[in-house]
Formats: sequence, C-alpha cells, structure tokens
Amino acid sequence: MNKPSWDTAQALNELADEVKDRLRERPRAADMFAACIRNTLETTIRRMPDGTTFVITGDIPAMWLRDSAAQVRPFLLLADQDCALSDMIKGLVERQFRYILNDPYANAFNESANGRGHQSDLTEMSPIIWERKYEIDSLCYPIQLSYLLWKNGGRTDQFNETFAAGVREILALWKREQRHESASPYRFQRMNCPPTDTLPRAGKGAPVAYTGMTWSGFRPSDDACTYGYLVPSNMFAVVALRYVREIARDVLGDSGLAGEAEALEREIDKGIAQYGKIIHPEFGEMYAYETDGFGHHVLMDDANVPSLLSVPYLGYCPADDPVYVRTRRFVLSEANPYFYKGEAAEGIGSPHTPKDYIWHIALAVQGLTASSQAEKERLLDVMTETDAGKGMMHEGFHKDDPGRYTREWFSWANMMFCELVLDVCGMRVKK
Repeated sequence: MNKPSWDTAQALNELADEVKDRLRERPRAADMFAACIRNTLETTIRRMPDGTTFVITGDIPAMWLRDSAAQVRPFLLLADQDCALSDMIKGLVERQFRYILNDPYANAFNESANGRGHQSDLTEMSPIIWERKYEIDSLCYPIQLSYLLWKNGGRTDQFNETFAAGVREILALWKREQRHESASPYRFQRMNCPPTDTLPRAGKGAPVAYTGMTWSGFRPSDDACTYGYLVPSNMFAVVALRYVREIARDVLGDSGLAGEAEALEREIDKGIAQYGKIIHPEFGEMYAYETDGFGHHVLMDDANVPSLLSVPYLGYCPADDPVYVRTRRFVLSEANPYFYKGEAAEGIGSPHTPKDYIWHIALAVQGLTASSQAEKERLLDVMTETDAGKGMMHEGFHKDDPGRYTREWFSWANMMFCELVLDVCGMRVKK
C-alpha cells in the first residue's frame, strides 16, 4: 500500500516531537512510537474515491470492523487540529456502517466485492465479505469510534442516515440475539478446521438460556465462544448503547431511538449483574468470561479486547470498582489459564496462539488500566524490550524468548503500544 495522498506530516511530527520530549528517559520508546504510528498511517490506511476509508489489519488484505477502529484511535488526539486526519476517521466510520448495513453479522470485509476470504464457509456469505464470524464487539467499535470523533474532533457529520440506519440494524440484531435459541437466523460452520474456527450444533453454537444479555458466536480473537454470553463484549455493548442514547438525544433529536437504546442497555446490564458474576473461592465476587445462562461459566481472560482486563478502558466501570479489582487480580494470576510468567515477561496470552505466548495488546491494556504511573511505565518498558529488535509490536511472543513470536507486524498491537505511550505522556483520548 502506497503512502497516503493527504498531508499529515506536520501534525504527526509535532506529536512525535512532544512524545520525544516527554519520554527523554525512554528514547527508544519514543522512536518506536514514531515508527508505529507512521507505519499504520502509511501502510494500512487508504482513502477511497468515494470519501470513505479502508483499513487493513496488517498482513491480511481485509478490513476488520474491530481492528480498523482500534488502529485509528490514537489519531483522535489530532482530530481537532488536522482536518485530513479527521476526514480520514469520518470516512472510516462511513465505510464501517455501510458494511454493517450490508451484513451486521460479518466481522471482516473486502475492499470491493472481489470474492476473497472464506467464501466456502457454511453461512450466508457474499463476495464483499472476507469472514462472517459474528462478534458483538464488531458492532460496538464503530459506534464507539463515531462517538469519540465527536468528543475529540468536535464534528457530528458522521451521524448521518447511514449511521442512523446502521445503529437501528445493530439494536435489532442485539435484541434478536437475546433470544438466540428461538429467534436467530445466524449459523456458521467451517469445514476441516480446528474446533475454535466453527460452531457446534450445525452452526448454532452451544445451547443458551435467556439472560437479558445478547449472544455472540465468536470472541474478539475470532475464536468460537464456549458459551454464548461473552461477558466483556456485553459490557462493551452496554457502553455502546450509552453512546447511542447520548447521540440520539443530543445530536439526532430522536427520543425514540434514545429510549430504545436505554431500554436495551438496562436489560443487558441487568443480565451481566445477574448471570455474569461468580463467587470465586480465592478472589471472591468477580466477573466470568463467558456463561450460558444455565449456571455454566468459563473462568479465564483473553488478550484480545474487549477483555475482562479492559473493562475500565472500555468505559463500563471505573478501575477502582471492587468487582473489577477482584477480577483483575484473577486475570493477572496463574488462576487464569492464559496468564503466562517467564524469563522475558509475564502477561496474558490467548488460546488463539500457542501456549506460553504473551500478547503485546494485553500488556498495553494492563498499562492503560493500571492505577499508578509507575506501573504504566513498567509495562511500557516491557513492551519496548520484547519487540525482538524489530521496532514494532507483534501478536504474541514467547514468555522466555521474545525472538519467538507470531505475526511479523500487527497494526492493532502497534497502535495499542502508541496509545500506552501517549497515556504515559499524559495525553489521552477524551471519552
């Protein structure tokens, strides 16, 4: 992908210079910040002739709704001073909601209807779709990005007819998936693959009971859910619905949409409180990762966002919330089956990658949700020291040897690193 055709050099250079000044004791982290943020802008973001923006995730030529929103998030800090960057983000929001209107169950899309991706999956595929794994967070991220563009860039023209129609489609889907067993048309099967890439029961997923939460087929890792109510993603849905309520009330002047969002928000939140918590014998009352409404729970956390660790970052509750504090203690301990501790680092990995591989995204989230500046700086140092000399982030790396890693480059991880750098420097996206 060629360098962008719009001029953002001045704004980026000024931001990089500010970071360099504030990180005088960490010059390598400052250099990596400049490299990572420019790499994302120059290699993953393409402005389209129709004014929209297409963003690849890294080494895969498709656009994930989740990844693309996370990849541009640090640019929000410049949205009120750089029109080109603001327009780029607005163009991404427009394309995201066009994709959602095409198929709200899909998680990743092609640039055009070129038929690339997983066209042989047993689901309602089309040539514009790269992959149709339904994930709640795929619908939360575009809502969040549109809201943050308003709060950080001061613009509201992203809240157009495409946005309003897309939000109504999202709310209808989330309501439908509250009763997945009886109301959902969604099925997904992939042949000759690991169990995490497909859903059981002829593509319907494991049985669930009504809880008020909304069902998800897959996690933000694109791995299948064990149980259909993915608690951190439902938390993100609650946050997204709060955004919709505020946008509908203060920008769109649509009291009906605001009321619909508020009612659904309360139903999902009540379900989280009633079914999404457990009493752990060591940690006390804490959140489960998944549940089915029948009393079964998955106790773990995954490196991908939304995660239990990321709950304050998402905006669901403050970092000092007692249930979150206890949950955080669990996920950052060996009681979490995907927490790894080694010679090079300790942190959260994922069943999506090999055992003992820690994710840079999870380290960034741990830093972004840390209560002390010292802890934020420690996590930044860990990330800087585990890049295997590449100057950029990877997906996962071995706890004892950062030279063993997955994905040569991964834009989402790069931009989470940039966000932690900015946080350490006292520069944060307004929520």
